[in-house]
Amino acid sequence: MTDLKQDRPHMPGYGVSPESEGQLTWDWARERLEDSHNYFLGTSRPDGRPHIMPVWGIWLNGRFLFSTGESSVKARNLAASPAAVVTTENAEEVVIVEGTAALETDAAALAEFAAVYNEKYDWEIDTSAGGIWAVAPRVAFAFIEAADDFTETATRWRFPDSA
Repeated sequence: MTDLKQDRPHMPGYGVSPESEGQLTWDWARERLEDSHNYFLGTSRPDGRPHIMPVWGIWLNGRFLFSTGESSVKARNLAASPAAVVTTENAEEVVIVEGTAALETDAAALAEFAAVYNEKYDWEIDTSAGGIWAVAPRVAFAFIEAADDFTETATRWRFPDSA
């Protein structure tokens, strides 16, 4: 994605370097998004309380796709408010994606999702039942947690529709 805007996140008091040297690359972040086995999905309940749950999913064609039952808290929350946050499972080399979720209905996208999901998890997912959501990123953050690395690696990407 050549049209990403990359810079430092605004983190007053954390000593994040203002220099661009040491920033992580989008390839670094994408690799972690693709390779993570478990993810954490954050949504908001109608009364504003947060809801975070682990999910299986895939990073595919610049979006995060996952499945959930149509009556699950996640699905009900997203139907009411599509704002979502997805993080990779490894907090030591974390990638955090904020975006907007929508039910995936495109047959070709669902077929590709199923093929990649089935290979990744060795699980035959049935997309005909619905409940496949896609999170389109607005902004992403990443850093390496180690004290010596955090201030130099903290990186933010803003996606074209949000810049």
